[in-house]
Amino acid sequence: MKSLLVFSAAALAEIAGCFAFWAWWRLDKSILWLFPGMAALALFGWLLTQVDSAFAGRAYAAYGGVYIAASLLWLWLAEGMRPDRFDMVGAGFALVGAGIILAAPR
Repeated sequence: MKSLLVFSAAALAEIAGCFAFWAWWRLDKSILWLFPGMAALALFGWLLTQVDSAFAGRAYAAYGGVYIAASLLWLWLAEGMRPDRFDMVGAGFALVGAGIILAAPR
């Protein structure tokens, strides 16, 4: 459960940080958007180190599924575009994969 909370917070930080760059470059926002964006990306990196995993690659792989779902939530809530059924099915598969990686007996 702790991993899911950390992954969710990391996804929010990563998406917000990347969106700050997107806003500056693609939406013609002020370059000042990059400062909170860089802080959010640094927070993202720190948060991923808080996951209870012996190997970084496994933590990153499991995080990927959560990131996909969070990105579609961002698409809907922040950008106003509702994900379609293919988005939802893909996110479901990604979350199942993340769950298998996290829950597998080792």
